[in-house]
Amino acid sequence: MQTYRDSRAKATGAAEAIRSALAALGFPESVWRGIRPVVTHKGSPYVHLGIMRADVAEKIAGAMRAAERGE
Repeated sequence: MQTYRDSRAKATGAAEAIRSALAALGFPESVWRGIRPVVTHKGSPYVHLGIMRADVAEKIAGAMRAAERGE
């Protein structure tokens, strides 16, 4: 049970970090509200990003590339 709790905390923290980053970039809640923490039956933490419009995915990719370049 502790493994599940630890993994859930990791997945929740990661999901919240992505939600916060998207909100800080000016994306509306409709873009990031589907982001959910997930824990597999083996206890591995994941973040489900869900489905999003292609233009939004391109903007997210652009922001990630800009961050990588240090812009």
